[in-house]
Amino acid sequence: MSFIDDFRNLDRNNIGAWPQSVKTTFTVLALVVILFFGWWFKVSGQQNQLTSLAAQEDQLKQQFVKEQARAVNLEALKKQLGEMQDMLRQMLRQLPSKTEMPELLVDISQTALSAGLQTDLFQPEPESVKEFYAEKPIKLKMIGTYNQFGTFISGVASLPRVVILTMHNVSLTPLPAAAGSKGPSGLLQLEGTVRTYRYLEDNEDSKNGTGTGKGGGK
Repeated sequence: MSFIDDFRNLDRNNIGAWPQSVKTTFTVLALVVILFFGWWFKVSGQQNQLTSLAAQEDQLKQQFVKEQARAVNLEALKKQLGEMQDMLRQMLRQLPSKTEMPELLVDISQTALSAGLQTDLFQPEPESVKEFYAEKPIKLKMIGTYNQFGTFISGVASLPRVVILTMHNVSLTPLPAAAGSKGPSGLLQLEGTVRTYRYLEDNEDSKNGTGTGKGGGK
């Protein structure tokens, strides 16, 4: 009797009476199924973990190469940083000092008058100390022509000390002509806050104004 005939004549209610060849076949199939599901639940998960670890290894290698390149150039970068800090100090030293600031404010105000501007408000506010410098807000309200404002800006740029003025919430609006006049008045009104800057001296601290300054080293 062939294996196929043995398989067809199996008595499902009497497994013990099955031929040895059939028992062996079912045993092998059961083992294959067990091994397959064992691989699926165990080995497959570990394989995914291995793939993830391999990707992390590649990232770490790339990061190592970058850090190694930085380490090789560390001394050169330190030298370059020192040169940039010296350059920054030199640039900051060109700004007015604390003792020069009151005179500078007078010069700015006088420059506006010399340009022909009508100064309705020129109010310096308390300064704010930063890490390398201090900034001084000034509330302004000026009236003049376009050319007069141009002359004012040119005059400020020509002052002996380097003067930086930055505008914040500043509006420049045309003024209406007087009653009975034809066409625009040609006058502009500048209103808002500008900020000028000075360097920190040796006896100033970036937080409370005392101690060692970072931007004013002589």
